[in-house]
Amino acid sequence: MKTEATSIVIFGASGDLTHRKLIPALFNLYKLGRLDEHFSVLGVARSALNDESFRAKMRQALIKSENASGEILDNFCQHLYYQAINTADAEDYAKLTPRLNALHEKYQTHGNTLYYLSTPPSLYGIIPECLAAQGLNSEHHGWKRIIVEKPFGYDTESAKALDIQIHRFFEEHQIYRIDHYLGKETVQNLLVLRFSNGMFEPLWNRNFIDYIEITGAETLGVEERGGYYDGSGAVRDMFQNHLLQVMAMIAMEPPAIINADSMRDEVAKVLHSLHPLTQEDLKNNLVLAQYTAGKINGQEVKGYLEEKGVPADSATETFMALRCQIDNWRWAGVPFYVRTGKRLPARVTEVVIHFKTTPHPVFSQNAPENKLIIRIQPDEGISMRFGLKKPGAGFEAKEVSMDFRYADLAQPSLLTSYDRLLLDAIRGDATLFARTDAVHACWKYVQPILDYKANRGRIYEYEVDTWGPKEADKLIAKTGRVWRKPVGCMKKKV
Repeated sequence: MKTEATSIVIFGASGDLTHRKLIPALFNLYKLGRLDEHFSVLGVARSALNDESFRAKMRQALIKSENASGEILDNFCQHLYYQAINTADAEDYAKLTPRLNALHEKYQTHGNTLYYLSTPPSLYGIIPECLAAQGLNSEHHGWKRIIVEKPFGYDTESAKALDIQIHRFFEEHQIYRIDHYLGKETVQNLLVLRFSNGMFEPLWNRNFIDYIEITGAETLGVEERGGYYDGSGAVRDMFQNHLLQVMAMIAMEPPAIINADSMRDEVAKVLHSLHPLTQEDLKNNLVLAQYTAGKINGQEVKGYLEEKGVPADSATETFMALRCQIDNWRWAGVPFYVRTGKRLPARVTEVVIHFKTTPHPVFSQNAPENKLIIRIQPDEGISMRFGLKKPGAGFEAKEVSMDFRYADLAQPSLLTSYDRLLLDAIRGDATLFARTDAVHACWKYVQPILDYKANRGRIYEYEVDTWGPKEADKLIAKTGRVWRKPVGCMKKKV
């Protein structure tokens, strides 16, 4: 089903996100016939470009990233336009009104406009105010929606202040807070896996699940983002938004109906049910660490403190591990172990559901643990691990697996996370976008960690190409449990 006729305005259009993700996503939707022919894309930034130079730049990006060519590329690029303004100067926004009016008229979009803030967070409050000053937020003629990239604030207070600032000019139904993790096919499939299969949902609770681990691992360091990352760290960069949202999707109750309000109601309930972190929790159940120099594939790699833009005395964490609890009927007593880090041995985001072992005395000693592994990225898929009899005499159990990989579907039309989220925003489906109460609940839960960091909570060290500091292993080993080490991808067909 195609979208409505729409004008899309990208602020920060000369930046990296636009040519790497946004324009390729829109091109893919166009190529798949998901976009109405009546659409325009207006890039807005300070750079001195015009329509033709912007099209040429985006064309090269599409040739490089999408191997695009031919008539479909030419036709798509004809929908691209550019307006240079100083996005921090309210008076400069007067240039947008005639450009947008002309595009609305040319493409018969009836005033429907999607604004995308691909800008530094410092502009998240300024741009909505400047748009409102020109009447460009009004829905008297067509809908107006605004997509805000993360981070949604820097801490609890700044998140609240930003929320108030944006809500002065846009209503909640117009605001789409994007988290590209929620656009990934496997994250969405969590809900289908749980709620459409009668064999899973009865087991999805404290009676059958021993513990759950969530891993968001990266092989790269901070690269050229040392200055930015040092003001963020693993807690803000990954845990506060991505991984807490994934946890909520795993733990949520079945929604009454599949729509934005019902889905986001259940996500918010989980986040509000997170057991508040006390000083004792932070002391015993939190590990923060930095990577140190070492070798990867025989090559010397810098430690975090040697990275460009990182202060020599920085206490910013590049790794965190935390034991979380959810205080509700379904999950009482089930620990959620969450870890994320840079310079780890594999790039992988996955959820591992560890089921309780069999109580049968004959098999309980050597039975393999039952696990459900949900790989979010890369090589998206699902693997179920269970025990079968090992060939030969006796009844020794051996772990076997049943694996599903999205790549095996051989569907080149599978949407990427940005494809899906942009399509949903144009359609007005906010299901996979964060609602304000969920954002506040995340920050409320994370704030004690930020305060602990500010008071110089202990920073451990781990060598590059390892799975974090030994203290993270000790954290989970306290209760006789272990982290899964997901080196490599899901099992592939031979």
